[in-house]
Amino acid sequence: MNYDCGFTRGDRWFRYRAAAIIVEDGCVLFAQNDRDDYLYSVGGAVEMCETAEDAVRREVFEETGVRYEVDRLAFIHENFFEGEGSLQGLQCHEVAFYFLMKPRGTKELDSHSTTSDGLQERMVWIPIPDLEKYRHFPDFLGEMLKGMSER
Repeated sequence: MNYDCGFTRGDRWFRYRAAAIIVEDGCVLFAQNDRDDYLYSVGGAVEMCETAEDAVRREVFEETGVRYEVDRLAFIHENFFEGEGSLQGLQCHEVAFYFLMKPRGTKELDSHSTTSDGLQERMVWIPIPDLEKYRHFPDFLGEMLKGMSER
């Protein structure tokens, strides 16, 4: 059995997360589901005794059905927020490592992903200049991507 590097204590929730920045043809990949009214980065919890880099490769494959390679660590983000959806009522603290993945030259995916509570996830390609039109997390990603060049 695998254990996530995260825990809940009362109304407080903590998670160590690894996330991917996947850019193809000027678009960035996000996930969404039918419950939440926002887009979120591809990724998930790092498991005990797993590196963040191994976790992002595993999570990307689980969510997209495609094996992407890591290019580099892009940034580390510490986030405090009020929970929504499945985290409703919780005070959340998340430390996330965001990895830029190497482009494959195609947006084709083989996704059959579900959330941890069983909701179907959809992968969505959003043109980087259009990100400001969407509620997405992390919300600063559009600005960060303007400063990064696609390789």
